Amino acid sequence: MTPQPPGKQDKDAGRWSDLDRPPLSGPALRRALVRPGSLWTSLDVVATTGSTNSDLAARAAKGEVTEGAVLVAEEQSAGRGRLDRRWSAPPRSGLFFSVYLTPRVPMARWGWLPLLTGVATAAALARSAGVDTLLKWPNDLLVTVDGEERKTGGILAERAGDGVVIGIGLNVSLRADELPVPTAGSLALAGAPGTDRDPLLRAVLRSLEDWYAKWQDAIGDPAASRLQETYAAGCATLGRTVRAELPGDAELLGEAVAIDGEGRLIVATEGGGRQPVAAGDIVHLRAAGGGYSGETG
Repeated sequence: MTPQPPGKQDKDAGRWSDLDRPPLSGPALRRALVRPGSLWTSLDVVATTGSTNSDLAARAAKGEVTEGAVLVAEEQSAGRGRLDRRWSAPPRSGLFFSVYLTPRVPMARWGWLPLLTGVATAAALARSAGVDTLLKWPNDLLVTVDGEERKTGGILAERAGDGVVIGIGLNVSLRADELPVPTAGSLALAGAPGTDRDPLLRAVLRSLEDWYAKWQDAIGDPAASRLQETYAAGCATLGRTVRAELPGDAELLGEAVAIDGEGRLIVATEGGGRQPVAAGDIVHLRAAGGGYSGETG
């Protein structure tokens, strides 16, 4: 066997250090997803980065990417959730990626994009991972582990250039001793029969492409595209008593009863009123009296 330079040996050893977590193949993913007529126009896989959202947003601001750009990282050192909360996980233990979209619908309806991404991702995971995935308004993905709902994924959307960068983080093969907090979960801990990230990523991106096309064909109308009813059908938040912590130490307690046409959560209060709450107004959303492991972030 021909000796390899120390640098290459170290690189290869790191790349294959966990045989249960093989690396993603950028060329194979591009062949499968970047094709004529597809939404996806480019796909890059990097070993590590601070944040795929930050990187893709910076490129979009400089006009270096077009709609349909996808950036995937095997590891993020500064992954972010909503309100800049940290998202971290071991290398290759999950899917950490961002996409760039420039919707051709009224900007007032762009707020539906995180919810659309949640619907698309949950549908893809149910089919490809065999795990029921619920939506926690506004941006979390939940799975059941040992009889408890646990957060296994999060979605972050932010304006960039002429469009929106949407980041998705999913815990795939995370083991119990690797959980960042006891209330986190993963597809593996939820009993997924397989944790191969390649087919999971393909499924999520194809599902996102499909839902995005339906939404755009309906000019962003959440009712006409069936996005609103589909989100509500898979939303674990609805029908529960919730405590919404708002800026300025304000608090709203009541039953989550609906998602309105603007993607806001409608909370029925004790006095009989109904108050809409926008995602940008929420600091934390918790189930009153238990349930929902994890917190919106």
